[in-house]
Amino acid sequence: MRFAISVPQFYADGDFDPGAFRAYFARAEALGCYESAWAQEMTLSASAQLGPMEAMTYAAACTSRLRIGCSVFVSTLNSPVYLAKSLATLDQLSQGRLEIGVGTGGPNRPFAAFGVDGARYTARFAEGVRLMKALFTQPRVTFDGEFWQLKDAAMEPKPWQKPYPRLWFGAAGERALRRAVQLGDGFFGAGASTLAAFESQVRTVRSALEAAGRPVADFPIAKRLYVGIDSDASRARSRMNAALEALYGQRTPSIEEAAVAGTVSDCVAAARAAASAGAELILFTPLYEVPGHMEQIAAEVIPRLDPS
Repeated sequence: MRFAISVPQFYADGDFDPGAFRAYFARAEALGCYESAWAQEMTLSASAQLGPMEAMTYAAACTSRLRIGCSVFVSTLNSPVYLAKSLATLDQLSQGRLEIGVGTGGPNRPFAAFGVDGARYTARFAEGVRLMKALFTQPRVTFDGEFWQLKDAAMEPKPWQKPYPRLWFGAAGERALRRAVQLGDGFFGAGASTLAAFESQVRTVRSALEAAGRPVADFPIAKRLYVGIDSDASRARSRMNAALEALYGQRTPSIEEAAVAGTVSDCVAAARAAASAGAELILFTPLYEVPGHMEQIAAEVIPRLDPS
């Protein structure tokens, strides 16, 4: 099993502390149990959240070992040309420590705010991924798509990692999961997905891998767990539900069910269940008291999951 921690992104206007951010990542590397740190993207939200690309870049500058990723960029709403350039740049700056997560974002995004036709969002997403791969790998790109057209275009430098960093796909429905196997290199279960839903998603992914003749071992599976730990389980649940409401803009019972809130033992049990469902990488994502949770997870949770 492998473990990851979230990139701190939740800061009100003027609250960001560069020194504390650097100290967080120095400690994350010193603890030695976290393989990577991951941001998330939510451009329009009442919840104060820093953009993922900028937060990842700062995190990369504060670290030398941790891999840095985003689960996930809603790449449907991004220009694949700009996104490919930014990601290739960050992979160069971090000397090959970048992980890339992409997803459609689903049908309920504010597409008009981004100049996107919501009726064709899945086609736009798939075409954007194909264009990014071309820019990552081809010296000159000629691309005649429905949404983007390039003629003999060059993008340099390419990513440090060859042919490009692993593409993790966030997905939930069956068609999206099969698209992940077709176009991607790994599956990342959302923090908003219950463990029962995640287990079903893993079965679909593995079925699609078998049908495509792709080795399961070459297609890693991860799960984000929203976590809130407290000796008082009811207090942990209350704080977690409030944090989720701030993040998503409303109370959502299914997301509250997916989040882990309780004692250390409750967190251990949930992580074990995620691993049993197929997660090879678990991303712990505290939504409050993030540095303290990072320490407690490293000291009290991970040793019970990985005794070595």
